[in-house]
Amino acid sequence: MNIPKEFRYSNEHEWVKVEGDKVRVGITHFAQSELGDIVFVELPEVGDKVVAGEPFGSVESVKTVSELYAPVSGTVVEINEELSDSPEFVNESPYEKAWMIIVEPTNLNEVEQLMTAVQYEEMTKED
Repeated sequence: MNIPKEFRYSNEHEWVKVEGDKVRVGITHFAQSELGDIVFVELPEVGDKVVAGEPFGSVESVKTVSELYAPVSGTVVEINEELSDSPEFVNESPYEKAWMIIVEPTNLNEVEQLMTAVQYEEMTKED
């Protein structure tokens, strides 16, 4: 399973990549493999506020609909428009092409509360 070492991870299987004073967010390889083929992605609008631990959108697979949870609080400054036409990117490339939102966090220190790659790998072994 692919777990990039430089990212941080939430209990709800979102990943976070710090990019200066912003963070890029998506779902993990583990999450997309559990969900199966993704057929639809619902994302917030640019300018929307997100709250750590609260839903910000959803992904629909052939099996189920799952909510996406914000790993940090802040303002959405960009969304991945390509996912509306190509939701399969989530299965094909969860860390590159299928990032979901970019957030300007209200507190960048929230990232430090998230799991490291090693901690996330341990958690997913238990599931």
